[in-house]
Amino acid sequence: MLRNKLGETLLNYRKKTGMTIRQFAEHSGISTSLISQLERGNANPSLSVLELIAKALNVLLFTLFINDIDPNTLISRKKDRKKVCRENREHIVYDVLTPDFMKANIEMLMMDLRPHAQTTKGYFVHQEKEELAVVMSGETCVVLDGHEHVLDEGDVVRIPPRVKHKFLNKSDHTIHILFVLTPSLI
Repeated sequence: MLRNKLGETLLNYRKKTGMTIRQFAEHSGISTSLISQLERGNANPSLSVLELIAKALNVLLFTLFINDIDPNTLISRKKDRKKVCRENREHIVYDVLTPDFMKANIEMLMMDLRPHAQTTKGYFVHQEKEELAVVMSGETCVVLDGHEHVLDEGDVVRIPPRVKHKFLNKSDHTIHILFVLTPSLI
């Protein structure tokens, strides 16, 4: 049963990337016959083969074992959302918006940045994540690698990996910022 689900997952991931079995074999360093056997559920891969597959597909190893989707995990109810606080618990609160957080390929957070607050005294730097931030209400300043930029409601900023950044609220009103982050690319 597990082999069939793993094979199904491998086949789906490979097809998503648009690779043939031969191309995937060259890319991953795994023989075409083993890939074919795995996809049909006729082989039991070693941990090292699973690691090669995950690396070739650019996914985390555990995602190869995720097949069944519970429809109830696809909805994030406001009343059930997890809250995340940063250094200053009084001024910054994030709502985790992503349903089925552990299985999602993206992460969504809604930040309430209270008056005259900043996200951090220093800077955030994501080594392998890319981030988009949408100002949902108010006006904020984003500092990117030491340069300050004013963002109005509706403005979007893209923050590539390894860019030092933080957000400032210089107003007397709470501002709301929606964040969308990619997972680790490793």
